[in-house]
Amino acid sequence: MADITPALVGKLREMTSAGLMDCKNALVEAGGNLDGAVDILRKKGQASAAKKAGREAKDGLVAQAVVNGGKVGVLVEVNCETDFVARNDSFKEFCNELATKVASNPSVDLEADRVAAVAKIGENIQIRRHDRLEVSGNGLVAAYIHTGGKVGVLVEVGCDKAESAASSDFKQLVKDITLQIAAASPVAIGRTEVPQAVIDKEREIAGQSEAVKNKPPQAVAKIIEGKINKFLETACLLEQGFVKNPDIKVDAHVGSVAKTLGDTITVRRFLRYQVGEAI
Repeated sequence: MADITPALVGKLREMTSAGLMDCKNALVEAGGNLDGAVDILRKKGQASAAKKAGREAKDGLVAQAVVNGGKVGVLVEVNCETDFVARNDSFKEFCNELATKVASNPSVDLEADRVAAVAKIGENIQIRRHDRLEVSGNGLVAAYIHTGGKVGVLVEVGCDKAESAASSDFKQLVKDITLQIAAASPVAIGRTEVPQAVIDKEREIAGQSEAVKNKPPQAVAKIIEGKINKFLETACLLEQGFVKNPDIKVDAHVGSVAKTLGDTITVRRFLRYQVGEAI
C-alpha cells in the first residue's frame, strides 16, 4: 500500500479544494497517484475542476521582457531552493536580466549567468524554461507578472492596420487579455485548439460522474455534451467571461474594440507560466 502522507493529502486538497478525508480516501483508492486521485474526486463530484496536476515542489520566479516597441516579448522561469531567495531583490534583478538577454538574442547561452548567480546567491539555481514571441505583421505582444512573480503571461494580438496597433484602445485590449489569461488560466484560444486528448479525458470523467448514474442513454449523452460544452467555455480564452465585465465574453469584447477601430483583431497565441508547474 502506498504511503499516504499528510503532505500528499494537502497537495491534493490544494489542487481540487476537496475535503481532507475525501482527498485521503481518493489517494488510498488511487494507490497514492495524484492524477488518479484527482480523477476519482471529479467522478464522485467532490471536485468540480482540478488545478494543474503533477506540480513540482520548486520555488522561484517568472520574469518578462518586452522590447522593440512591443514587437518582441519573453517569459523566463528561474527556480531556486527557497522563497527567501525568490523574494530577494538580487534574484529578481537576475531573472529580469535573463529575460532581457533572451529578448535581444533568442540563441543566447545563459549557463555562465546561471553559474555566476549560484556563486553569488549561494543556492542551486536552474533556468527552467524560456520562450520568446515576435510579432509577425501588425500587432503587439504584452506581458504581465502576477502574484509576486509566481505567474507570468505573454500574449500576441494581431490587427490589419498599423495605426490600430499604435492606438490606446488596442494597447489597453492587449493588456486586459494578459490579465484575463493570468486570472482565468485558459487552455487554448478557441475550441479548435484544445487538444483532443484533453476533451477525451473530460468526456471520460463526465461519463463516469454521479450526474449520469441510472439515467437513460439519451439523457446520458445530453448530460455529457453539456459538461463538455461547460468545460470548453471555461477552457477557451475567447469563450470566457471577460475579467473586467463577466457579463460579456472575451470574444465579444475583442469584437467591440475591433469595431471601434474599424479593424480586424486576432488573438494569435499566448503563454502562461506558473512557477513549479509540470511541463
